[in-house]
Formats: sequence, structure tokens, C-alpha cells
Amino acid sequence: VSENLLQVYLDEYPETPWDALKYLIAGVNYGGHVTDDWDRRLLMTYVQQYFSVDLLNTPFYRLSSLSTYYVPRDGSLESYRDFIAVLPNTDKPEAFGQHPNADITSLINETKNMFDTLMSLQVQAVSEVGSTNKEDKVMQLALDIFTKIPNCIDYETTDKLIGPIKTPLDVVLLQEISRYNALLVQTRLSLSDLQRAIKGLVLMSTELEEIFICIYEGRVPTPWLATYPSLKQLGSWTRDLRYRVEHFSKWAEATHPPILFWLAAYTFPTGFLTAVLQTSARLWNVSIDSLSWDFTVFSIEDSTLVEPPTDGVYVRSTYLEGAGWDRRIGMLTEPTPMQLVFNMPVIYFRPMEILKKKTRGLYNCPCYYYPQRCGGQGRSSFVVAVDLKAGPEGPDFWIKRGTALLLSLAV
Repeated sequence: VSENLLQVYLDEYPETPWDALKYLIAGVNYGGHVTDDWDRRLLMTYVQQYFSVDLLNTPFYRLSSLSTYYVPRDGSLESYRDFIAVLPNTDKPEAFGQHPNADITSLINETKNMFDTLMSLQVQAVSEVGSTNKEDKVMQLALDIFTKIPNCIDYETTDKLIGPIKTPLDVVLLQEISRYNALLVQTRLSLSDLQRAIKGLVLMSTELEEIFICIYEGRVPTPWLATYPSLKQLGSWTRDLRYRVEHFSKWAEATHPPILFWLAAYTFPTGFLTAVLQTSARLWNVSIDSLSWDFTVFSIEDSTLVEPPTDGVYVRSTYLEGAGWDRRIGMLTEPTPMQLVFNMPVIYFRPMEILKKKTRGLYNCPCYYYPQRCGGQGRSSFVVAVDLKAGPEGPDFWIKRGTALLLSLAV
């Protein structure tokens, strides 16, 4: 279909209708199969580069930063075939506008998927001696995890300390405490039941058997991931859970919000951000729909921030994937080789009216809850779009790079 459209619009029109071509080919033929808005933005960025007058008027028009990829001069069909024949069999990441680090990330993901598949094909039946050793190991691991799981946060006491008049952030705190308490109770109960099942005191159900296998293989059991998604292994997940509960426990004890907010700790960070906007909307007596975000990336260290902002929140512990960040000039920059993620400084999320928002020279950077950008378990991973200074390369450069912010990592 796209080939027929090109033939019609290029041969039968005296002046090429570029906008119509872009819309029909990128927006309809290909774009109709793309459901993610950020993937559609990437598609349109490629089309803007390849469907232009410059491509026809500029000799040997470069299609990427690599010298191999360019538009050849006019010639016969045979000359085009010869040109295609010398192109590399394996395309480097630079051919698509990506950094060489993207190849490393791709290989890591492929290796992980391969080993996950091999683990899933592993035969579970073992000898009696091996089974005993396996049960002893899982019993020890379950006991170790049980002792490291933090205690529940006192919901009732926190509710009384806050009082009857609650701010939007107070409501978020109580909701998060409720969710984490439910997770902690479920985790402790399943670990306790598993230990009893290994001892033969209760029946080893299908769910307990799955938890048994997951603990033995160092994976997080599926029921424990219902509260919030994560790609971490069991040990990292347990430590991360302790830090998350500690974040809200300190807030509950102090009864006032922290200076630095750890956005990854929230099971529903979009709800937290909405509460921040709602607080400003009430303060300014405006509709929450009229507010958006203004973002400032600080160049100072986290420890120097001792007072909360008058409006908005300071957000810590975010990670930049597909780019680096120049603290001195405050803009996106190329990452160093093997630098797959960059620890971002504190970002100031400040509510502001949409009409006053500036977008020139900014890269609209998607922020995801965890590295699996497509989400999972019926839940989206996308949280919010953060405006970052694009630098001299411009926003399109970082769109091709797939640059994004992550709230948590897989390690």
C-alpha cells in the first residue's frame, strides 16, 4: 500500500505533497498498528527525516551518523542492487540513531530471556537426597527473608496523628500504608505457610509450590508482585521493600511530608503526583485541569536541600537511560561507553499553569516506573513526561536514542 501511495504521489503530482505522504504512510499505514504514543512519536521522527525535500536535493543525503547509510546517486536498477549488496548484514545501533550502548542492553536482555527460558524448561523432579538438600536450602532462605521483612506501619496511630482534616498528601500516605501493610501480611503468611509445608505440617498447595520454586531460583513469587511491579531478583526485591516501607514509616512518625520524595516507593506514583497538583490547585483556587508541571534539575547535592519548596516537590533517585546528564550546564549529553543508566540529581516538580509552560529546546522525556516500558499485569509502566533541556542536538536526537527516565532498576 505504501509503495502504491509513493508511486501515485511522486509520479502524478507536479509538486510532491509531503504532508499527505507523511500522514498516509506514517500515520495510517504504519501508525495504525502502533498503540503506544511514545512509539508513534519515534515513528513520526523517522518519517520527518526521511520524507523531506532535502533527501532529494542533497547529494548523498546521510541517513544516519554512519557513512555507510546514505541515498545513492541516480542510476540504473543494477546500480541500486549493487549498493544494497555492500550494506552490512547486521545493522549497528547508530544506523537507527541510537548509542552503541543500546547494543549492550539488547544483548543483556537477550541473554536474560534465554536463561529464563532454560530455567523454565528445567525438570523439577530430583533424587531424594537432592530433594532434601533443596528443601533445606529453601527453608533457610524463607527464614532469612522472614526475618528481614519489616513490620507493618501502624495505620490507626498515623490516622489519629494526622487528624480529621487531611491534605491530599495525607490521603496518599494512608493509602500507601494500607497497600504495603497488606503486602507485608501476605508475604509473612506465605513464608510461614511454606515453612510449615516443608516440615509436613500442612499440605503443599500449588501456590506454595510456586513460591517454593521461586525462592529456590531467586525469583520473586508472582503473588508478591501484585502490589507493585518489579524486575528485581528476590534478594534485591527484599532490600528494596525494606527501603520502601522505611520511607513511609519515617513520614508516618513525623506526620509531615519528607523534603525529598522517593517516587519509586509509591505503588501508584501518578496518584501521588495528582495529589501534589491538587494541593496547588486548592491553594491557588484554580482547576486542577489547568495545571501542568515545570521541571528543574538541580546541580547541587541532595544533602544541601534542608527546606521543602513552597510549591511542588523535590524528587530523588531517578535514573536516566539512553543519555547522560551534564550537571555543570544542566542538559542532556552523550553517555560514556558502558554507562547504561545515569543517576539523576534531584528534580524539582513544580506545578504551573499550562498556558505559561515553555517547550522550546526541551526534550519531552517519558518517565517509567520500571525498565519494562510496555508495562505488565494489566498495568502501564508510564508515569509522567519530564521536560529536560535537549542541548545542541535537539529533541529529535534523544527521541531516536530512546532516552527515558526510570524510577527503579532491575538490580
